[in-house]
Amino acid sequence: MKLTENLSLAEVIKSGTAKRLGIDNKPTPEHLANLLLVAEHVFQPIREHFGKPLYVSSGYRSEALNKAIKGSSRSQHCKGEALDLDAQVYGGFTNKELFEYIKDNLVFDQMIWEFGTDDEPDWVHVSYKKGKNRGEMLRVERVDGMNQYRVI
Repeated sequence: MKLTENLSLAEVIKSGTAKRLGIDNKPTPEHLANLLLVAEHVFQPIREHFGKPLYVSSGYRSEALNKAIKGSSRSQHCKGEALDLDAQVYGGFTNKELFEYIKDNLVFDQMIWEFGTDDEPDWVHVSYKKGKNRGEMLRVERVDGMNQYRVI
């Protein structure tokens, strides 16, 4: 099933952990509706702007999968509202360019500069939800073995 012209459902539900542990990672109808929104309002506009493939490193996570990877119980991935994107897997543009484009051009609920350096995140987490989106921007870094988030 295609969520948009350039994004399939298979891309956003794939998980090596789910496959290895035999976890069903299929979204509910409500979560599928949310995935369609984030694909339409975030992924596809980015894809069309840059004209280059964009890798989804993490998309939908069922409750069982999220628990297996020790994800946050509040993760928007579990609602089908978030994607982790990595522009550098296929090349053509950088994660910093990705972050800046989203910040300057798209409506989003939350965007996180994930790890990396001051010049380049390792990947970009972005969420979109039905209704009012916060436009919250954060940066996460590992300090003394713990993830620390700060507002950008």
